[in-house]
Amino acid sequence: MNSSLIVVEILVGLLGLGVLLADLWLPARNRRQLGWAAALGVGIIFFVSLKDAAEVTYAFTAPGAKTGMFVQDSLAVFFKQFFLLAALVVILMAVEYSDRFATGVSEYFSLILFALLGMLFTASTNDFTLMFASLELITITFVILNSFQRDRASSIEAGVKYLILGGTSSAIMVFGIALVFGSAGTTNFNEIAAAQKTLATSPVFLTGLLFVLGGLLFKIAAFPFQIWAPDVYQGSPAPSTAFLAVGSKAAGIVLLLRVLFSAVPAITAQWHHLFAGIAAITILYGSLCAIPQRSIKRLMGYSSIANAGFLLLGIAAVSKAGATGIIYYIAGYLFTVLAAFTVISVILARTESDDISSLSGLARRSPGLAAGLTLAMASLAGIPPLAGFVGKFLLLKAIIPLGAQDPVYYGLLAVAVIGVVISIYYYFGVIRAIYWGGKPTDLTPIPTSWGVRGALLLCVIGIFWLGVMPDTLIQISTPAVEVLRPELPLGLQAKP
Repeated sequence: MNSSLIVVEILVGLLGLGVLLADLWLPARNRRQLGWAAALGVGIIFFVSLKDAAEVTYAFTAPGAKTGMFVQDSLAVFFKQFFLLAALVVILMAVEYSDRFATGVSEYFSLILFALLGMLFTASTNDFTLMFASLELITITFVILNSFQRDRASSIEAGVKYLILGGTSSAIMVFGIALVFGSAGTTNFNEIAAAQKTLATSPVFLTGLLFVLGGLLFKIAAFPFQIWAPDVYQGSPAPSTAFLAVGSKAAGIVLLLRVLFSAVPAITAQWHHLFAGIAAITILYGSLCAIPQRSIKRLMGYSSIANAGFLLLGIAAVSKAGATGIIYYIAGYLFTVLAAFTVISVILARTESDDISSLSGLARRSPGLAAGLTLAMASLAGIPPLAGFVGKFLLLKAIIPLGAQDPVYYGLLAVAVIGVVISIYYYFGVIRAIYWGGKPTDLTPIPTSWGVRGALLLCVIGIFWLGVMPDTLIQISTPAVEVLRPELPLGLQAKP
């Protein structure tokens, strides 16, 4: 086993343990400084990850296995850098928010790093066994992160709900993996891909694959496993919600790409109507339920559901263009959602209310925070020239040509456009509250640390960069898509 291939994972694991152990010797008043140290460490590890050769595929070979369960390819490198950037911004956010934690500040930082470790392993997963172990590490850490404010009933409730529903989804997934292994005789993606033509006729294998799909749909908050998102988003500490919204969703997406476009691409092509239906229902559910929301965090929960539906458009397209759209969309989603939650965490650190009306006067109290949240909402709504617009455009562009072969895609396109129109209403409701809300009771300027200002500036630059120069990221993501290309169904076959 070549340990140099997991140097990023080793460094993150050691950093997490180091932060946890440093808590033993630091006085309580200095433990917040561990957040700055953790952020610095993640930043250094990110630059270490840049030297990975994305065009070469490596694999660890487990005892008795013909192919590796861990791959270090361009898709893995792309998502690992994604997770590292997300963790960096979340840690900076957590430092600003840490005053609201009664105890255990350093444990909170280390838990973010352990969740990051699980996400890094999902990016390189090439086996159902490693997939399940990685997801369990993420799930367990988020149960604690979501319920970390033990003095707030809503935080405890969020952790319990995530524990129960997350445990249920894990049980569904592991049962599916058992059925897959029982029918295929292996859990390795490459070996399953080699035998998928035979396995496609096995009811046991297909049932197991559906159960696995259910577990992954839970991670991205897609129908019919989306019900947990609004309650958990609302009750969890803002940094936990941000990392859950971005990191956990991206982990589910990379696993969906690995399973559907590497392990069983032929079966995925046969199930395109299923994915189209799930995408349509998810978009409509998230968009319609977001309309009456008054809690900004709950609104972001329903927004997360709707965005999961848009990401599934790329899966339903079963094409290289669809995969490119997914990677671009999730990258834009990273900067957009983290920009929104950076502002939300600063506001919530100073008030007990997450009602949208609490944003009234923000433009006068802190024009920078107001501008950052406005850009995030506009990008989520798909307003050009921001990242969200290009991401939605690429996903819609991937399904439009397929409508000539299958009218289902025209219906899916109509649902997606309706979802975009609805989203403009509730996202701009937040902007309206920022600039034209009721008369604010407090106009005191909101102080922010240099870390929060830097994180918000990074996100704003990312939102504009991806929107104005989309070709740059498309070129960067091309090698990641090429990893899937040998097994990726290039759209629906033309009808004779």
